Amino acid sequence: MSADRPTMPPVRLHSEAELARAALSAPLLARAAKLAHWADSGVPVGVGGELVEKALAAATEHLGLAADEDGPAYAAEAWQLAVDTGLVEITEDEDEDDAGDAADAAHLPDDAAVGTATPGEELGLLTAGDPQDVLDIWLGGMETVLADAVAPDLSDIADQLAEGGELDLDAIDWNPEEEAELLDGILGNLYLLSALGEDPGQDVPLPALAASMIVPDDMDEPTDEILEEVSDAMMRLDDQFRVLEPIGLVAYRPVDEALIEELDEDGETVTAAEPLADEDVARYGLVRLTPLGVWAVRARMLDAGVDAPAVGDLADKSADALLAALPDYPEVLAQAESEQWLTARAPLDAARDLLAAARGDDARGPLRRLAAQQTLSLVAPEAEPALREVLDDRHLGGLARVWLAERGLPDIPEPSQELVFWLTVDTIAAQLGDADDEANAELQELVQGLSDQHSGFFDAVWRVDHPATADVLEAMGRLHPDKKAAKEARKAAFKARSQQAG
Repeated sequence: MSADRPTMPPVRLHSEAELARAALSAPLLARAAKLAHWADSGVPVGVGGELVEKALAAATEHLGLAADEDGPAYAAEAWQLAVDTGLVEITEDEDEDDAGDAADAAHLPDDAAVGTATPGEELGLLTAGDPQDVLDIWLGGMETVLADAVAPDLSDIADQLAEGGELDLDAIDWNPEEEAELLDGILGNLYLLSALGEDPGQDVPLPALAASMIVPDDMDEPTDEILEEVSDAMMRLDDQFRVLEPIGLVAYRPVDEALIEELDEDGETVTAAEPLADEDVARYGLVRLTPLGVWAVRARMLDAGVDAPAVGDLADKSADALLAALPDYPEVLAQAESEQWLTARAPLDAARDLLAAARGDDARGPLRRLAAQQTLSLVAPEAEPALREVLDDRHLGGLARVWLAERGLPDIPEPSQELVFWLTVDTIAAQLGDADDEANAELQELVQGLSDQHSGFFDAVWRVDHPATADVLEAMGRLHPDKKAAKEARKAAFKARSQQAG
């Protein structure tokens, strides 16, 4: 990987308006907003801002969750989010009369109430602010939910304290740093899959996701110990994703409860020996980042100083910046970035800028010219004068002829043999890249076709005055399926290196 390659691949983001609508419709934030409005007349709260018992029951009823056995828990979570995000604000009561007044206004007893909650300033921004205001509030709430997701099981802590013991994190098998690091790594992997996958909305099986964090890259067959770690990680992630889904960060299909109870005679969870069918994989949990989740993970990466580009970042940048970045973009996203860059420019001006930026004999030159050629393919016919201006240019004359020919335009001068071979070397050099060229069937086919079409091809190519001539010939020697031709390519590479040295 080149040193100047972005730390993360680019992602395509939804518009702020779309993301804000998704944030407002996230179940947890929607419930929090509903409870904040409900608190308009004042609601009595306990010492930590939590709803007192009768108030919690009323909040559960207000949310329409009274018939759900988990309704009070959902209401408490939504209320806590409202407190954490400033959708409600807490005023400590100066005396018992104030607490009683709040309780009376809410038609609730005032037992255990030490303060009053009313709608906060953030509620106004959530309902009447711009999309960025909504996203800022949602992002703050998402951070509190992330913290909740890696928190230990409170029942374990309660058991410890009930027995008169002190809080012992080791005894409950919880390391906050490790838990946060694991979840951050998982979200980062999901982000990568969203950026690099052909289908950004594709679900990821939970076993594969857990294994991506546990199984070493150089391990062919995971050991029983590693498999047990993966299984444990899956169960932790299952709990965490159940917490994260209501805020809209992920879309999650939980692990089938029946699987957790499927034990072998030794009391261990059954591990399938054969590859799982699609329906079986789904039972082990499926997860993906939502578009809102992609935006949120990227925002956290940017705050951490990570280079995490998004499509559209280069729209107001120079042609030099565009061509420097595009070679490292997946093809679909490179085209989307180019389209946005071109939208802001007149075709003729854009073409001239791209052609000027494509020049150069440095190692990245062939990649820039390939990116320029791909971007120019999207430019309107009005750019024709810019392409004709460079027909005699050694760097650009070949791609200019290709552009004109693809549009069926007349009066295209025949290229010299020197220009043809220079363009051939430049084109192959751009495709060598960092990948394993021996596995590149497309490039192998190109190499074979070129040498077969031109008699004396290798004898002509080694004389080409291009910085990458020797590298290209060496690659052709590795790639060509015909042993005799491959040997000729290697001999030609030696001559090219001798010529460069001289």
